[in-house]
Amino acid sequence: MLTRRVLHELELLKRHIIVLKKVIDVGPIGIMKLSLETGIPEHLVRYSLRVLEQEGLITPSTQGAVAAKSAEEAYLQFKSELEKIGEMTEEIKRIGFG
Repeated sequence: MLTRRVLHELELLKRHIIVLKKVIDVGPIGIMKLSLETGIPEHLVRYSLRVLEQEGLITPSTQGAVAAKSAEEAYLQFKSELEKIGEMTEEIKRIGFG
């Protein structure tokens, strides 16, 4: 299906943003606590933390993940970009399928 990859990427993005928001709100926070508080399995939390660290949005510490200075700004930018994605989705719906 044409939309399968888009849906998969959106699911990943959603998880990364959930993890980032939790780190911003309560960091430092470890993998086990993140998993418990978000309901996301530990192995997926670990992957999201790795991605967020590679993007420079979090840093590891002995107490757990800590938000980088750029994390709050990036979170606001995500919200803006998601609005654009929503607008594009609405445009696609208006094309019509029936």
